[in-house]
Amino acid sequence: MIAVEQWTGEEGLLLRSVKRQSVRDFADDLGISPRTVSHWKEDPTRECRPHMAQILDAALARCTPEEQEAFRFRLATQRGEPVGSSGVEVAQPAPCAVVSYKFLPVYLGERLGSLYAAGAPRPSGPGGLEQRVLPGEHRTAHGSTIHVFACGIALVLLEEHQRVDSLTDLAVWRYRSYLTDRAWAGQRMTRLLEQCTPGAVDPSPDPEYVLSVYELRDHSWTKAGLDPALQLLTTPSVLVNRQDPQNIRPLGSGVEDAKFRDGWEHPEAVAFDGGASRGVAGWSGVSYHPQPDERALTTSQIVALELDVQALWALSSHILRVIEEGRDPVMPPAYGWRFLRGAYVRLTTARPTETAQHRVMREAILATSELPDRLRAAQDALRDSNP
Repeated sequence: MIAVEQWTGEEGLLLRSVKRQSVRDFADDLGISPRTVSHWKEDPTRECRPHMAQILDAALARCTPEEQEAFRFRLATQRGEPVGSSGVEVAQPAPCAVVSYKFLPVYLGERLGSLYAAGAPRPSGPGGLEQRVLPGEHRTAHGSTIHVFACGIALVLLEEHQRVDSLTDLAVWRYRSYLTDRAWAGQRMTRLLEQCTPGAVDPSPDPEYVLSVYELRDHSWTKAGLDPALQLLTTPSVLVNRQDPQNIRPLGSGVEDAKFRDGWEHPEAVAFDGGASRGVAGWSGVSYHPQPDERALTTSQIVALELDVQALWALSSHILRVIEEGRDPVMPPAYGWRFLRGAYVRLTTARPTETAQHRVMREAILATSELPDRLRAAQDALRDSNP
């Protein structure tokens, strides 16, 4: 039998996360007001009164053996205590806080000229791409900007802060929000084009895909749990059923529990270190857990690289799509095959001032995105049609 010596709001919220209940359902089970559970979120360290502690003791006793074991492991991890029957730590799902960065690029070509003229100048990134920035004006995001690249790409960047009870919950939010984010990004760019070029009638420029970067902030994992957490942040598709994109559903709590227990790693993901920090790059995203160490990489460095990588990925995809449709790709002379060659060299060549941590991060992102191969293919195609 598990005994909690002193219940606080933090332990109450941990019990709710183990039971995977909404605030209202959890409160109904305990016979308390949902407002009380909300107060725990506001002040998680506040000690519960004796009557409330008795209610929580009874609720924990009613949990299934699996839920009680999960609570024991998570509570021990949260307190930094050793867990496991033989002294070996067993990683478990747990609540965490992340900052999500979504990249939504779209090819605009010549239509981009008016947007570029209206944007505020911004320094070039690692790929040396000329860019300007416009306000995104997303209603709920913590931050939103539209990066306009002179080569013909507009890229929406959304920064959103999320606190979740499990990585499955985050994966469900991620895929469900992609649909609305892409629709909003297309509408926002359409309005900007109409404002900058009155009278122009063009198809809505909808982004074809979304790539995410996650900065893991508050969490209770030690190394045994941190590694699979970063892997799952990078490749969340293993936690959800995506057969119906309009109705993304979780696969069940047992799936995430098993991934943590087994120390799961995606075979195509690439881990990288940033000093004391850790990160993982995958096909659909990047996860990173920075440590307060001035030698470590910063998330802003990852975001700066991904801005150029995703802009070039969208540009090369447009060129290769034109070829697949049986047409010769035509680009302005300033952005022909020599432009792609220069970007390729800048992204794949180490700089004298580049740290080892930055180099391994850059190489991991380029390898998993397969951008170098796409740039070479697009470069060859442009050289053949525009010698």
